[in-house]
Amino acid sequence: MTILEKIFATKRDEVALARQVISVEELRARAAAFEPRGFRAALVAAAKPGLIAEVKKGSPSMGEIRADFDPVAIARSYERAGATCLSVLTDVQYFQGSPTYLREVRAAVSLPLLRKDFVFDTYQLDEARAWGADCVLLIVAGLEQGRLTDLYHEAKHRLLDVLVEVHDEAETEFAVALGADMIGINNRDLRTFKTDLSTTSRLIQLIPEGVLRVSESALESADDVRAVHEMGADAVLIGTAFCASPDIEGKVREVMGR
Repeated sequence: MTILEKIFATKRDEVALARQVISVEELRARAAAFEPRGFRAALVAAAKPGLIAEVKKGSPSMGEIRADFDPVAIARSYERAGATCLSVLTDVQYFQGSPTYLREVRAAVSLPLLRKDFVFDTYQLDEARAWGADCVLLIVAGLEQGRLTDLYHEAKHRLLDVLVEVHDEAETEFAVALGADMIGINNRDLRTFKTDLSTTSRLIQLIPEGVLRVSESALESADDVRAVHEMGADAVLIGTAFCASPDIEGKVREVMGR
């Protein structure tokens, strides 16, 4: 079993338990309190490349990234530094995230938010809206094509933007055929956790104009950001390089040239 398969197996257990605690009807009632902020629209309007800055405590590959983790303080630092949108990890077991972090960040900043998790069920879409997310991640490598297609349209029906994540040619071709309007190229292979920035260079050529293209993972410096932007990336998603820094706001300005 790959790391990704193991994570999705855990998610199935988590969702089954969550359904017993909070009904879909209750989640949808809570979602009504939140007006979508327009995740993709913010990236389209931003100076290029736009920045999706990630609120991230840890990961399976690196363990704990930030010991003094304060999601609200981090989010506010990102907002001051000019981030376009935020990504908030809600996976508890593998990435040390929490739904609470998403709710707290929503209340603290005005930026659009991505629920960063391993979504496979419509229940998780309702959770995302109820917690204040404006966008969800759908990972092609972890989902059957029929299920991903259904989830994509169900997310749109809930007024959620969708970042469809790919890491090879076949996945990219599927995302384009799906009609995805925002595709994230993950430079980290989630099956092995190895990284390679050339993944963006290779796959971005398969994505047509009009689709917002995001380069994700393994971006650590201004040179990295400049390189993927020159490859055609409209936005970048960065978490580890920022959250590992003693001065998050300063690191954002350094890496993004702002």
